[in-house]
Amino acid sequence: MIIGGIQKSSLIDFPEKISAIIFTQGCNFRCAYCHNPELLQSKQTDFSFANVIDFLKTRIGKLDGVVITGGEPTLHQDLAECLAQIKNLGFAIKLDTNGTNPLMLKNLIEKGLVDYVAMDIKAPIEKYPDVIGLDISINKILESIDILKNSGIEYEFRTTVLKKFLCENDFEKIGELLNGAKKYYLQKFVSTKILDKSLENETNYTDDEFEIFAQNLNKKIQYVGIR
Repeated sequence: MIIGGIQKSSLIDFPEKISAIIFTQGCNFRCAYCHNPELLQSKQTDFSFANVIDFLKTRIGKLDGVVITGGEPTLHQDLAECLAQIKNLGFAIKLDTNGTNPLMLKNLIEKGLVDYVAMDIKAPIEKYPDVIGLDISINKILESIDILKNSGIEYEFRTTVLKKFLCENDFEKIGELLNGAKKYYLQKFVSTKILDKSLENETNYTDDEFEIFAQNLNKKIQYVGIR
C-alpha cells in the first residue's frame, strides 16, 4: 500500500472515536472538487506502511481507531493484509471508499477487517461520468451500495454538494438510489485546495436549501445529516 501521509489525531473523522488518519496514494476518479489532489497519482513518497505500524504502536491506548482514506484505498491489492496488521494492534478501522471495488469491500467486511465504511455517492448514477471526469462500471457502484446496506456493520453514504454539478432533482434520485439506507450526509463543497481551481468562486446552495434537501431525503433514508 502506497502511503501519502499520516494525520496523527482526529476527533471528527471516525464517529465516536479518536483516530489517526492514513492517506493512501492513487485514485481512479478525477472529481473537479477533489480536496486531496496531491493524492490522485500513485507515486512513492517518504512514508511506508512500516512507518505507519511503528507510529500506531506508539498510540496504543491513546487512540481508538484508524481511518484509511485516499485517494482510493481499494486500489491497493495488499489492503486486507495491511488492515489485518492494524487490527492486530487493537484498533478499530474506518474505510473511506468510492465503491468501485465491491469484491474487495465484501472481502474486508467478511474478514472483519473494517468496523465502519464511508462510501461517497458522487451523483445520481447517470451523472457519474460528468462528476468524476471518467467512465466507470456503474454496476460496481450499485453492488457496493447493496453490500453496505446488507452488511450488518456501521456505514454511511455521503455526497459532496456543489450547485454546478447537482440540481434539486438529483437529490430525489439519490434518495431512490439509497432507499432504506441507515445514514447519509450532505457535505458542503469547500473551495480550498481543490483539483479544478476554476471552481473556487462557484456559488453553492443556501443553508435553507440544504435543510430542504435533507428533509426530503429523510423520507427514504433513516438519518440524513449536513456537514
